[in-house]
Formats: sequence, structure tokens, C-alpha cells
Amino acid sequence: MTDTTPAPRARFAPSPTGYFHVGSARAALYNWLFVRRLGGTFILRIEDTDEARNRPEWTDGIISALDWLGMAPDEGPFFQSAAEGEHAAAIEALWDSGTLYACGCTREEIDERTKQRAAAGDPTPGYDGHCRDLGLPRGEGRALRFRTPDEGVVPVHDLVRGDVEFPQRALEDFICVKGNGKPLFVLANAVDDRTMAITHVIRGEDQLPTTPRQIMLWGALNAAEGRDLALPAYAHLPLLVNDRGKKLSKRRDPVAVEMYREQGYLPAAFRNYLALLGWSPGDEEIVPIDTIIQTFRLEDVQRSPAFFDIKKLSHINGVYIRALPVEEFVAAARPWVDPQPGEWAPGGWRDPDTGAPAVEPPPWPAERFDAGTFAAVAAVAQERVSVLGEVPELVDFLFLEDAPTDADSWQKAIAGDEVAPRILDDALAAYRTCPWDQDSLHEATLAIAEAVGRKLGKAQAPIRVAVMGRTRGLPLFDSLAVLGREETLRRLAAARSRLAPPD
Repeated sequence: MTDTTPAPRARFAPSPTGYFHVGSARAALYNWLFVRRLGGTFILRIEDTDEARNRPEWTDGIISALDWLGMAPDEGPFFQSAAEGEHAAAIEALWDSGTLYACGCTREEIDERTKQRAAAGDPTPGYDGHCRDLGLPRGEGRALRFRTPDEGVVPVHDLVRGDVEFPQRALEDFICVKGNGKPLFVLANAVDDRTMAITHVIRGEDQLPTTPRQIMLWGALNAAEGRDLALPAYAHLPLLVNDRGKKLSKRRDPVAVEMYREQGYLPAAFRNYLALLGWSPGDEEIVPIDTIIQTFRLEDVQRSPAFFDIKKLSHINGVYIRALPVEEFVAAARPWVDPQPGEWAPGGWRDPDTGAPAVEPPPWPAERFDAGTFAAVAAVAQERVSVLGEVPELVDFLFLEDAPTDADSWQKAIAGDEVAPRILDDALAAYRTCPWDQDSLHEATLAIAEAVGRKLGKAQAPIRVAVMGRTRGLPLFDSLAVLGREETLRRLAAARSRLAPPD
């Protein structure tokens, strides 16, 4: 951008018809990155004209997700439904110029004529221009179609895909206005972009087939309104695909941004990963946002589909979690371990098919949580999670009245181990008198292991399950030191009592 080039204005224009799709989030991010580098304006426009499918909570989800990702709009949110006056004026101008004509054909009639053409050797699908020259009046439930030129091409100069040409003879006379007088997406979009002085349209490549229609409408509106507004630059982003190479689907794949937030992905990590889906600043996976902004170019976005890899996302998120100062980790984990009234906490997202939440609430009563106790184990918990939603299971033994019950762990480490009773007895004896710190507990347990002829890791398994409930979790001696002598001895005795009495 030079000193004489106006700052770009890019819009993100989602429809609130479901959970916020990761593909939409990537499109929003690329719009945001583009204008941030060039000092432009990021606009949020909610395309809410599909009254049958729109729901207020979907709109709230979009706005909340953008705010969570640190991409709050510079302007907006604007609502497409509020622009009825501009849409109506554009329809009148196009009708008066002869660009639009009324069509009374039903879908069934169009399909039947298509079959007849195919039987006669013309396989061209779509509308055949039947009403183009009939001079039908508006109203009476008739849609309004755009009169597409029969010859020539519509060039799309795409910043990602290069130049793409669409022969106009292959483009049918498309509907711009429904029979009820409301504009369809293609017309409303063009009018809104003109009203908002949008300079760049950055969106998924699945929208590329609609672009020649919008370009033709833009030129027709210029002529009908007697204006010469510059056409926006277009950039169509590669699709996101799953591990089978198929386009991500709301019905088949985990695509809801709200779900990832509830599972405990950090916004910086999620944003970092989204940026790499179709673009890369080099070989690094962990890239500060300032570096991403400085190096992002639409011309560098790849054309091939991008694989949405949850394992890679989780790895990146784990790196971000481990890089947090401990006090920031404690604050970040709070909604999962100590949700507060009036503050955001997981629980709002539900699987559309099963109704199940992304994560369950903490398994302990709220009054049993102790912030100081959690802070005491936060550093070791931080090293062992890739998402914040994993934290409660690591620390639940500290806040439940008794050790959590995991049947497989009990069978493997205690009930199925003939040496476990002796280990528990020896631990009860040693832990009653040894100093209560990590090093002393380690030393006492090592002596127990040597006495039964086992390595420390295997010898401590019965103690771990008796006190912490599972064979895996936080380091044993850090955990015992925080849990305390009295509670540790009580749980060891309770586990021992479940077994046969000592000889």
C-alpha cells in the first residue's frame, strides 16, 4: 500500500445458522491479518436474512468467538437485515435499467425442460431463459432474474488462485430476487459491499462460483445507478479437509470453534494453528502473532486444500500452555476447576447429535475447591496437559472427599497384584513417621520398593491408586506432599481394608 492507496476494508460476513465453523474462523483470521498488516479496517457483517434458520445464539456465538480469538471487529457487527432500504433501491434500479426480468417458472417446469433438452441432445443444465423476453410484470410471486449476456467471459482476478475466466454462455440467468421481493445472497452481498466500501473480499473457494455473478451485478449496478465504484479485489481461500481428504462437514467432523474453546484450547494457540492452514511464514510451527501479521500475504496463500489436523492443533496448544507463567496458567485453568457465576465457563456447547457437552463440570462440590491447593500443584499439572479441559482429572483427587474410582486401575495395581497388600501396609507404617516433603516421601517409598524387590515405578502404583485413584496422573510425591499426611493415611487405610486382612 502506498501513501495514495486507501487503507483496505475487508469484511467477514457469516450467516448465523449453526455453530461457528473452523473454516469460517480461518476466513475471519485471514481478513483480520490482511487489514492489520496494512492498517485497514476489519468489518463484521452478519448475514441474517435466512429467517427460517437464523438463531440469536448463533449470532452471539460468532461475536463471542471473534472476541475470544482477539479479533474483535473495527466496525460492526452490522446486520444484513437492517439494509432493506439499500437492497430495495438496488432492485428498483436494476429493474428500471432492464437488467432484471420477471420469471414465473417453477422448479419442476425448469427440470422438465432440462430433461427434454437432454433427450434432444443438449445436456446444458439449468434455466433456459424461458421468460427472458415475455415481458412479465413484477409481483404475483414471480422471481426476478439477472439477464446474463450470451457472449464473452467474466474474468475473476483472484489474489490466491490467479486469473479465472467464466464463459458467460455457461452462466444461466440467475435469480436475484425471490418471489416475495426479498433479495437473494448474491445481490444482497454485492449491495452491502458497495455500501460499506469493501475493497477486498476474502472468503472460501466454495464461494468462487458465485463471484462472476457478483461481478456482473456490480457492473450492472454501476450503470443503473450512474456510479463507477471500483470492484473489490477477490481472494478465495483453500478448503479445509479432514484426514480422508474430504471437505470438513458439520455433520461429520468436529468443526465448532465453541467446542474447542470449551475443551480448553488457548485462543493464541488456536489462532496460530488457523493461520497455518493454507499459509506459512517458514518452517516454524509456533509463530508469535506480531510475526504472523508482519509476514502474512494473500499472494502466499496456497491453492491446495489444507488438512485440519486435531493432533497438530493439540500439540501446538500444549506448547503454548507450557510456555505460560504458572500464575497465568492458574488463571487460564480457572473456568475448568473453579467456575464463577457471571463469568464464562465451559458448558454452553452441546454436540448437535448427542446433546453431550464438550467437557463435564468439575466432579467436586464447589465448596471443596481450594485455590491455594490448586496453585501448589499447578506447575506439575501444566507440564502434563495439552488442553485445559484435561486439568480437572489430574487434580480431582485433591478436592473429592475420597479418591476417585477407576476400576481398571484398581484391578491392575491393587486387586490383581499379590504384593499390593504388603506395599500398602509398609506405606502406612512409613508415612506415619517420615518427614512430610517430596524428597522424604520419595526416600521412604524407595525403601518400600527395595524391600519387596521392585523398581520404584512399579512399587508406587498401589499407593498411587489408593490415594489418587488412577495409575496415571501427577507425580506421586508432589501430590502426597500437597494432600497431606492425615488424608493420605486415611485413603491408604481405606484401600487396605478393601483387601483381605493382613496375615
